[in-house]
Amino acid sequence: MKIVIINGSPRENGLTAGILHHLERCLTEQGADVEFYGLSKLKMSQCRGCCACYTTGRCIMNDDAEMLSHAIEEADGLILGTPTYASNVSGYMKILIDRGHFVIEQLLTGKHCITVTTGENYGSKDASKILKKLILYSGGHLVRSIVINAPFNSVIPGRVEKRLEASAQALLLSIKGRKNYPFQSLFHRIIFSFGIKPFVKKKGEKYRGVVAKWKEYRI
Repeated sequence: MKIVIINGSPRENGLTAGILHHLERCLTEQGADVEFYGLSKLKMSQCRGCCACYTTGRCIMNDDAEMLSHAIEEADGLILGTPTYASNVSGYMKILIDRGHFVIEQLLTGKHCITVTTGENYGSKDASKILKKLILYSGGHLVRSIVINAPFNSVIPGRVEKRLEASAQALLLSIKGRKNYPFQSLFHRIIFSFGIKPFVKKKGEKYRGVVAKWKEYRI
C-alpha cells in the first residue's frame, strides 16, 4: 500500500509539517509505504497556461511537478497539507494544483485522501474547502478533512494527536476495504458528466491526451 504525503508549507518544521509527519509515523507503523514530499524543496515552475498537457498528456516542463503527478498516479492514498495564507492555500500548493493533472485529467480517480489545513482563524476553513473540492472534482474519495487552528508555527496541540491517529487508521481501512462514499460519488458523477466531460468532448483533438487518461483510469 503506497501513500503520498505532500507538505505545502514553506516551513520544514512548522505546524503543518509536524502534523503530516505524525500521520506519516502512524501509517508507517501500520506497514504502509509512505513517500513524504516537501514542496519547498522541489523545483516547480509556475503553470504557463499553454494547455499543451491536455493534448500530449504531459507538461512541457519536465520538473518536479511532473514527478509528483506520477507519484500520485501510482499511489493508493494521498494526504495534502497546507497552511492558510490570506484564507487560501500556500503558494507552493497552488503551483502544484495548477501544474498537477488533477481535475480535467481526473488524476485522483479511486484514490483515498485526507486533507490537512492549519491556521489561526476562520480563514483556515476556506483553505480547507479548496483542498476538499480538489479531491472531489478530481475523482478522489475524501476520507477525512482535518482543520487545526493553533498559533503560527506552534507544536501539535496534545488534544490533536489521537485525532490524527484515528484519521491515519481510517485512511488505511478505507484503502484496504476499497470503501466507497455514495454521496461523494454522486457529487463527482454530476460534476464529471455535466461539466468536465462535455467541455472536453467539445475541444476534440486538442484534448486527446485527457481522453487517453480517462481510458487508462477506466472512467
